[in-house]
Amino acid sequence: MKNMERRDFLKVSALAGIGLLNIGTGRANGFSGAAPAAELEEITVAGLQEAMKAGRLTARAVAEKYLARIKALDPQLGSVIEINPDALAIADEMDRERQSGKVRSPLHGIPVLIKDNIDTADRMKTTAGSLALADAPAPKKDAFIVRKLREAGAVVLGKTNLSEWANFRSTKSSSGWSGRGGQTHNPYVLDRNPCGSSSGSGAAIAANLAAVAIGTETDGSIICPSSTCGIVGIKPTLGLVSRSGIIPIAHSQDTAGPMCRNVADAAALLGAIVGNDPDDAITANAARGERDYTKFLQKDGLKGARIGVARQFFGRNAKVDALVEPHLQALKDGGATLVDVEFPRLNDFGDAEYQVLLFEFKADLNKYLAGRGGPMKTLADLIRFNEANRDREMPYFGQEIFLAAEEKADLDDRAYRLALMQSKLYTQDQGIDAVMDKNRLDAVFAPSGGVAWMTDLVNGDCGVFESSSLAAVAGYPNITVPAGYVQGLPAGISFFGRAFSEPVLIRLAYAFEQATKARKPPQFLPTYR
Repeated sequence: MKNMERRDFLKVSALAGIGLLNIGTGRANGFSGAAPAAELEEITVAGLQEAMKAGRLTARAVAEKYLARIKALDPQLGSVIEINPDALAIADEMDRERQSGKVRSPLHGIPVLIKDNIDTADRMKTTAGSLALADAPAPKKDAFIVRKLREAGAVVLGKTNLSEWANFRSTKSSSGWSGRGGQTHNPYVLDRNPCGSSSGSGAAIAANLAAVAIGTETDGSIICPSSTCGIVGIKPTLGLVSRSGIIPIAHSQDTAGPMCRNVADAAALLGAIVGNDPDDAITANAARGERDYTKFLQKDGLKGARIGVARQFFGRNAKVDALVEPHLQALKDGGATLVDVEFPRLNDFGDAEYQVLLFEFKADLNKYLAGRGGPMKTLADLIRFNEANRDREMPYFGQEIFLAAEEKADLDDRAYRLALMQSKLYTQDQGIDAVMDKNRLDAVFAPSGGVAWMTDLVNGDCGVFESSSLAAVAGYPNITVPAGYVQGLPAGISFFGRAFSEPVLIRLAYAFEQATKARKPPQFLPTYR
């Protein structure tokens, strides 16, 4: 394969794709009518806790109000693929516990949406958006992070739509489209794309359909939809959050993470899901992490920080640059020292990453399917299902990535081991670590990417870029925070850095957020032309 530019690689990665405009549905014309439960718009986790503690709200009332918003708004948005039939029963139990004096955590009674590639051993399905798993047996147990959420007292409200198979099926896929859930739309302008693959989580939280949500990322699938939908997303260090019970793409990059409207909520949610999982050996490193990330929410968190400005991610969209450049002064005003930096191997790891993803996808997915049970036992079975159900599963795009992955050998293959070594070397030792060491940095700052593109099956993506790959391939943390709007469309900025530097990044991101307060909720705008 010849060397690919970043934009080309996105088309075969876990975050890219073109969109499907559901012509004739009215979805491109904006939300209509008043939104129910308006008092929940932009409310924080802390605000909900205060209201429940004071008796102004109950967990059941909060869940009911969010469910009312989903019922009223989501038919136009397409972000929630399924409602948990047990949600209100869970909320009732959390209310009983609160009345008895027991509050489990800051998430007690808080409604959370989770992406439909995360196992729940309940009455909901886990399908990665594919009809191939719609009739599969329920997972035998909750994903580790779902168990952690339940232990924290969160109310699992439902599951969100996603780019099918986390957007790793086709080179011409539609971000936010799945055979089971259809197309998710950007809540700011409905004929624009929400980006993927955690598109439903991003769109739902932006539209205030739940308090918080969980997404997953292999390369950009938390950062891109969070940025494009105007919310905060945290892509944690590989090994901080368990991967067990999550339908995989690639174990060397996959992770789940928070998608929220503000940094404080994201910090609280991150603390709830971290931990050492015996079923995922890499989480032994989670001991290097924290349990309470809210203690890093410091308004003066920029003071004394040295932040690298990754100029290689500027110059790709003049309007985004014009939005982001003034924020450099906000960093300085907060007491940070800025240093322009360059990553010498930035364009050298794309081919190697793609090869790693193909090899690991086949191996990891086959392992997951074997443990799940049901008729779909291998990637080859899924390929045959898609061909047999082409009218439902492949009406707009095919399965070129599936076919390419199926041709790969096992993980002992020399080509895989070489690609994995190269991808980590160029992004870690000769990438983030080298640049941060040389410049004595606390973090790196960059535009998260472009703004939402028109959902368009004919022409595909246009003018889209992301800065997420470097940290994603390295397995290092990345946080995106709203930076403002380009003609009504959200854009974000990212802070990324060394492994397990989430405390530093949260401190910087929170201080930046408090200084800029850039996020605004969707106003249900008409179509932007």
